[in-house]
Amino acid sequence: MQTIEIKAAKRENLGKAATRELRKSGKVPSVLYGGKENIHFSAEDNEYRKLLYTPNVYIVNLNIDGTNYSAIIKDKQFHPVSGDLIHIDFLQVFEDKPVVIELPVKLVGLAEGVKAGGKLSLEQRKLKVKGLIKNLPDVLEVDITNLGLGKGVQVGELNYEGIELLNAKNSVVAAVKLTRAARAAQQKD
Repeated sequence: MQTIEIKAAKRENLGKAATRELRKSGKVPSVLYGGKENIHFSAEDNEYRKLLYTPNVYIVNLNIDGTNYSAIIKDKQFHPVSGDLIHIDFLQVFEDKPVVIELPVKLVGLAEGVKAGGKLSLEQRKLKVKGLIKNLPDVLEVDITNLGLGKGVQVGELNYEGIELLNAKNSVVAAVKLTRAARAAQQKD
């Protein structure tokens, strides 16, 4: 997986007033948990932009006052009116402990059903997986070349080495739906 570095500073004062002051100065209060103890820190709003506003999933190398921690995003909160980031939670990851994370789905190939006039529909953009950090790919590739009209790919049909898919086995990842033109062409045959 790709990594991205974020420079941050520990927070000394916790609570509403201190958090409000942080946000006014353009910083985002954050928490790192999953290690020996929870670490409260803050980073500039601009540090998080390249991490949040992308479909990619990253392992975050948090540099908190010179100490490095490897982590993933667990939760983020946005202001309901302005849409500004107001809080973010990170989970510390270790090489020997499996993590649960959502990875983006990438469709590979041209479906036979699309060639016959159907419309390809990506039903799930991300799938929840469990595995060691070293085994996690950047994207989950799904081959759709043999997908016919009215057919779909379910989570139970997918298999990746070293990771376990946690979504329901019968949930559809991608499907080729019949269009009116394809339905009319089928009725003529």
